[in-house]
Amino acid sequence: MKKAVRVSLKAIGILILLLILLALVGWWYVNSTFLNFEKDYAEKTVFNELTIDGHTFLDRNGNEKLDIYEDNRKSTDERVADALSQMTLEEKIHLLKGSGINSALGRGDTAVPGAVGTIVPTPRLGLPTIYLSDGPAGLRIAPKREGEERTYYCTAFPIGTLLSSTWNTDLVNQVGTAMGTEAKEYGIDVILGPGANIHRHPLCGRNFEYYSEDPVLTGFIGAAMINGIESQGIGTAVKHFVANNQETDRNFNNAIVSDRAMREIYLKGFEIIVNKSQPWTIMSSYNKINGTYVPESKDLLTDILRDNWKFEGLVMTDWFGGDDAAAMIAAGNDLLEPGTKKQWKALEEAAEEGTLSETAINTATRRILKLVMQSKKMQNYKYVNNPDLDAHAKITRQSAAEGMVLLKNEQVLPIANAENIALLGVTSYDFIAGGTGSGDVNEAYTISLEQGLENAGYTINKKAKDLFESHKATNEEAFVKPEGLDAMTNPYFPPRMAYSKEDLADIVKSADVGIITIGRNSGEGGDRVEKDDFLLSDTEQKMISDVCSAFREAGKKVVVVMNVGGVIETASWKAQPNAILLAWQGGQEGGNSVADILSGKVNPSGKLPMTFPVNLNDHASNANFPLDGEPIDFIKMLTASKEEKPEDEQIKNKDYTNYEEGIYVGYRHFDKAELKVSYPFGYGLSYTNFNYSDLNVQIENDTISISVNITNSGDLAGKEVVQVYTSKPNATIDRPVKELRTFTKTKNLNAGESINLNFQIPVLELSYWSETTSKWELEKGIYRIQVGTSSRAIKLSEDVEIII
Repeated sequence: MKKAVRVSLKAIGILILLLILLALVGWWYVNSTFLNFEKDYAEKTVFNELTIDGHTFLDRNGNEKLDIYEDNRKSTDERVADALSQMTLEEKIHLLKGSGINSALGRGDTAVPGAVGTIVPTPRLGLPTIYLSDGPAGLRIAPKREGEERTYYCTAFPIGTLLSSTWNTDLVNQVGTAMGTEAKEYGIDVILGPGANIHRHPLCGRNFEYYSEDPVLTGFIGAAMINGIESQGIGTAVKHFVANNQETDRNFNNAIVSDRAMREIYLKGFEIIVNKSQPWTIMSSYNKINGTYVPESKDLLTDILRDNWKFEGLVMTDWFGGDDAAAMIAAGNDLLEPGTKKQWKALEEAAEEGTLSETAINTATRRILKLVMQSKKMQNYKYVNNPDLDAHAKITRQSAAEGMVLLKNEQVLPIANAENIALLGVTSYDFIAGGTGSGDVNEAYTISLEQGLENAGYTINKKAKDLFESHKATNEEAFVKPEGLDAMTNPYFPPRMAYSKEDLADIVKSADVGIITIGRNSGEGGDRVEKDDFLLSDTEQKMISDVCSAFREAGKKVVVVMNVGGVIETASWKAQPNAILLAWQGGQEGGNSVADILSGKVNPSGKLPMTFPVNLNDHASNANFPLDGEPIDFIKMLTASKEEKPEDEQIKNKDYTNYEEGIYVGYRHFDKAELKVSYPFGYGLSYTNFNYSDLNVQIENDTISISVNITNSGDLAGKEVVQVYTSKPNATIDRPVKELRTFTKTKNLNAGESINLNFQIPVLELSYWSETTSKWELEKGIYRIQVGTSSRAIKLSEDVEIII
């Protein structure tokens, strides 16, 4: 028996040693393959002092100098050509991939810790390191730096879905300008955003980063954001091109999409963005489209993006996206991020063997050099790490309030003649600023709803607050927020609260108004689920029922605030409260923004950028979307083979997803199928009313010109979103009932004030994509121009005839 025990212990010891050895080998492999490999390049490259036009690029030791060469007498194209002519083939290949993911992990010597990627420097030619940083709701850089006491905070701006709910391109442009300014002052050259994927299904984990279920709203808002950011000399990377509509197995999933759906729905928003903003870069998505990885698709990246749309910038991969490095460069994907040693070697071998031509290498290098030449680094801009965070917080507060959507109001808002407010539900005190993953921001603070109402002069009910503190103390560990990768796979969701009848009786006695906050969070790496996420939990349903009953019996009102990143079910409970405010996730000033709406300081003017269905399975895409919320497997993402599985081994909605609904996404589906919805696309209430009159429609020079008069017929000043749809009565092809073509938001109209608005729609925008001819076709005949306040609230319409 003793001998057996000794043998077992010895075997265990050997096993432990083998596991340690295996871990060390694995770490060496990951470190050499994915992390820092720039040292190899530096060691085999001999740097000499180089002087052009009196500007020294390197000192005698080969160190990069700050006085980077800029010759304003030459155009960007001339400077790019000059630099390209001086580069060796090795230097060109080196430029085609980033320097690894060390910076994002907080490792290595980097000017901006936490920047997730780079365009590598070419010191011999005075070309600096270009830094790329997340993300769509504000910069995501490391807040702490070794040896420094200060914290490098960034502004948490409202999430993309909230910004699109403003329907205000001028305001979104201001947000982009502030974001670009912040990047400039922190030494970031390219912001990895905005996100422009379509809300195909409510459970996509990253819908909060994206704008809408509609490509026109997506394109207009996205272009406004890009133009704001790039006005500061900072680039953007519009993502994720294209049809990256689920997080489940996103690195391997094959999206099977018809040509018409691609052109009219999934590509359309990106096309509008290119036409209206010409972004510096576009980020190719992880997924396949009809069997080909997007970064390896010449059809998408060259034929459509460059040749059809005339895109002038560079394309970069999403992080570790694609499979075949040489195929990606040949297809038109210029920059591989974050860059791996394996890719570097593959490119060198392909160039040596002739399977990757020097012409293709030169084309990609030229595009990268153009961005480098445009950057602030090449203008020797002296960033000071001190952006005006206070000014940006004001912009955040304003934009968040303007994007919040009033869904219901039965004579309770704005809150008047009330001082004591009972806050109910965990999220009232623990407000959610934004989503997780690359859409997260390290902000200095988040204003909760409690703080916002206190700042607005209201008193927070003590009994309700004490119950929250007791609940938090009892569940202390559950209130510790996960960080880093853990936050991506395990979004913060502390236990919900329940209230006894006795507790509610005490609260109602001392409170004038009750406010329930429903919170949800999600992010990169996993999709949402139906149970206890899209659907309210049993605890939440009971809380709403009990609270509303208790306050109603006392003749008092209840407001529900939805602090969410995506669509949740509302039809089953919306009749109970007196008002519902969809607050979304408003960034760091979210609580103040909600208080501005509730108090009447700001008149709500947000409109829904997507449909709120009655049931999840009412969506045409529901049968073809992963519903189990499986989180991302990072080991699989980095190491699994990307060779296509045999057909009989492929799993639906993981290995492949059929976009069988075609063009019928969002309101296009609901309106065509005449399905009841909880709230329609474009819907949102105000504290005032607006009248629509004097619609006039003319066709001039292949353009439909539209004018309409809007009058504030209520008692309070406010803004109105005017939406213009078109439909084709008696169409000879299958078409949606109506489609958004353009929109605008009025200025703040005083009571009784009117404004005349003018719109122009190119006739060709009424075309559909023909899969027979593989081109846009314009159907002649009568078209109906419809002006309204949502897809289901058309105020005025007029017919015009298109003669081809």
